[in-house]
Amino acid sequence: MSLAGAKKNGRKFLNPIPTDDAGFGKLIPIMREYAKNTAENVPKITLGPFKTDASIYQTPPKSGLRITWVGHSSLLIEIDGTRILTDPVWSQRVSFTQAFGPKRFFQPPIALEDLPPLDAVIVSHDHYDHLDKATIRFFAGKNIPFITPIGVCKYLEDWGILKNYVNEVDWGDSVMIGNCNITATPSRHFSGRGIFNRNETLWAAFVIKGPQHNIFFGADSGWFPGFAEIGDAFGPFDLTMLEIGAYGKYWPDIHMGPDNATNAHLALKGKVMMPIHWGTFNLAPHAWYEPAERLLKFAEEKKIQLFMPGPGKPTDVNGPYNSEWWKDFMSGVKSQDIRVRNQE
Repeated sequence: MSLAGAKKNGRKFLNPIPTDDAGFGKLIPIMREYAKNTAENVPKITLGPFKTDASIYQTPPKSGLRITWVGHSSLLIEIDGTRILTDPVWSQRVSFTQAFGPKRFFQPPIALEDLPPLDAVIVSHDHYDHLDKATIRFFAGKNIPFITPIGVCKYLEDWGILKNYVNEVDWGDSVMIGNCNITATPSRHFSGRGIFNRNETLWAAFVIKGPQHNIFFGADSGWFPGFAEIGDAFGPFDLTMLEIGAYGKYWPDIHMGPDNATNAHLALKGKVMMPIHWGTFNLAPHAWYEPAERLLKFAEEKKIQLFMPGPGKPTDVNGPYNSEWWKDFMSGVKSQDIRVRNQE
């Protein structure tokens, strides 16, 4: 892996290592897997409602680091006096149309207009569950800097964001936002919002380093040895935010799941791990709660401290914290049942 920048083959960006991104060749097996699937992909009990107390943002976090998990990969990060919103998705569905496609399990706990003043918005790549047209349009004309990988700027411009407010970055590039240095790093994923433009824009993870705290927003990625190199170059991290959901046997290269996510946390030299990219949309043939339950098992085995606040609850990062919010909605499934199934 190199932080010198992403490589291309013609118009297509390349992953740090050879990667099967589950293209057309996997379509039929994936459809068969979904057809045979019996897991509780969508909660039987409606999640929430969750509500953010926006008055909390009037007072800076005592720890200097506070996270509000809006859902999926949407995070409001308050770090050393700087506010950053990641991959904001407020729409009901993550799809090219709001008529059908994966629908939210719970409503956004805070309205866009109730967000506190932002210093920057990070968009990690152009997939619908990370780049949401309606949400981006809300920010048009608001003079908020955006940070995106190469190629994503064209979408933002089309939706009303002025080009001079967009910082397009390659792997290894850094942008100063307030007193925070934000650096794009490689991830192992893919891009494209249609069937004909796959990998024509870049994807990335981000190191966010303030005067007091150093954190890692992993966005979407499969496991790759580059996590150790990122850890050596930028770690240790006070908090790693890593995806644990949307895994499947036909796309192991582009999503980690709880096992490899915990391995990535260790490779990054993380102190506390926050799981993201789960519990919000049905994007894979596993139960909606399974990523969290499996994460508890792997974290215990690997002696990893977890940070798992409830949706919409601004929470200071003072060390490990687990709200176990999802257990209230598991419709009778017991944690030990998940652990037994994982061992089969």
